[in-house]
Amino acid sequence: MSVRDLRNFTEVMRALGYPRLISMESFRTQNFTLVAEILIWLVKRYEPQIDFPTDVDTEYDRIFFIKAVAQFMATEAHTELDTKLLYQADGYAVKEMLKITSVLYSAMKTAQMTLGDQIEEDNSKSKFDLGSWSSDLKAARHLASDIISKGASLCALLEKEVELREIRTSAIARPLDINEIEKALRASIKEVLESVEKYEDLTRKAVSDQTILDAKIEKKRQELERNHKRLQMLKSVRPAFMDEYEKIEEELQKQYDIYMQKFRNLCFLESQLDEYHRLEQERSEEVENTMRMMQHKLREEERDLMKSSIMLLQDSDMNVPEDEGSDDQEENRSSKPRRFLAGRGAGFTGNMQDGDSNETDDSEIDEDEDDEEDEEGEEEEESKDLEDDRQ
Repeated sequence: MSVRDLRNFTEVMRALGYPRLISMESFRTQNFTLVAEILIWLVKRYEPQIDFPTDVDTEYDRIFFIKAVAQFMATEAHTELDTKLLYQADGYAVKEMLKITSVLYSAMKTAQMTLGDQIEEDNSKSKFDLGSWSSDLKAARHLASDIISKGASLCALLEKEVELREIRTSAIARPLDINEIEKALRASIKEVLESVEKYEDLTRKAVSDQTILDAKIEKKRQELERNHKRLQMLKSVRPAFMDEYEKIEEELQKQYDIYMQKFRNLCFLESQLDEYHRLEQERSEEVENTMRMMQHKLREEERDLMKSSIMLLQDSDMNVPEDEGSDDQEENRSSKPRRFLAGRGAGFTGNMQDGDSNETDDSEIDEDEDDEEDEEGEEEEESKDLEDDRQ
């Protein structure tokens, strides 16, 4: 037993149309029920009308079944089978069953080939026949449609047969009266004549309508031809104002080019002006930022000077000798820092006497106020200049 034989056997059984799926692991161990089922299917496929025992319950039944299959294949298919290997029902039985499947598979292939040849021949013949007998095919198609319609109407009439049967039997059973029959025939003849006259009137009206419509169509055709000729004549003639129109069109094109050039220049200049305003805005913001930084720096320097001057005053007061009077020292210590704070960090100069120090402090305060007013005036002028530049 080999894997190749198992694979070939499963593929051939699938090609033959075996209804169950056979796996590669089915014949690893003894599986007599599957082998018996496959043998029965193969024998039935070879000869559908054969009748032989299919019981495999006991050992005697299995032996008899294997002998019957081997005898049938030897007499009908001229194929010798090893009954011992078939009875083992394992992978070695697959080799014996391959003999039967190979015969059936080759027969199936030859049948398919012959069937394909026959189909090709039939197609070629049918093509030739269709080309030569197209009229017969159309007639046959028409007859088939008629048969279908007649069959449908017949089915509908047969459904009414139950009701019509009673009416028919009653009419047949009723005694005939010649006068009534004559009267009914005269009435039917009269109705037919009236319908004939009606249809003749309709045909006469249709003929008159047809003549009127033909006259109208002819009139419209002539009018269409005249209009077509007039259109061709108008196309060939050049209008009188065409030269002036072309000149005005050329001038308009020139004016449009000039307009587009000026419009582009205006757009460019507006963009440049916006860029200039933006740069001026950034420059003014930078100037304001620098002014703020300088003011902040000056304030810091003033604070530092105030602190340093206070420290110097304290050191000088501590260095004064004690025998000069404690009252004067206390007055000087208490008055000097206050005068310095009133001066807002300006240069502190003066003597130990009270009169001179007050005069100097007042003059320094006035100078500081003047300086602040000058700085405020300069800031206002700068802000006005910046606003003028922005405008």
